[in-house]
Amino acid sequence: MKEKSKTAQTSQTEKKAGKADTKKPAARVRKKIQRNVPVGVAHVLASFNNTIVSITDLAGHVVAWSSAGRAGFKGSRKSSAFAATVAAQEASKVAMGLGMKEVEIHLKGPGAGRESAVRGIQSSGLNISIIRDVTPIPHNGCRARKRRRV
Repeated sequence: MKEKSKTAQTSQTEKKAGKADTKKPAARVRKKIQRNVPVGVAHVLASFNNTIVSITDLAGHVVAWSSAGRAGFKGSRKSSAFAATVAAQEASKVAMGLGMKEVEIHLKGPGAGRESAVRGIQSSGLNISIIRDVTPIPHNGCRARKRRRV
């Protein structure tokens, strides 16, 4: 009985070793496609703590993005209007590198960086066709949070 179990073990180890020896073919590296996106949508999310700018094509695929935190601001400076301007300029420069010329802006949130992000996009050289406020407003849905006391 012991003899049979040893041979069974050796055949199992040989099978395992055989699997280890077979190498997977190297993954194919895809060529990076240089996209040309002439028109897009800039989504500006301006919260009280940060401002995030995402520039997408018309289908909604993100082409470029930036935020006040990514631009190097920390703490309370992240929520400033200047940080939103810098973040918008960074994102729009990347989008212009992909051939974007015209953009429509969707603003969301109550933060300080709303108007300054629009100015940053405009100053970088993108033409603005529409500015739309898409801040979600409840129609007496969920119960609101309790009042903040300062």
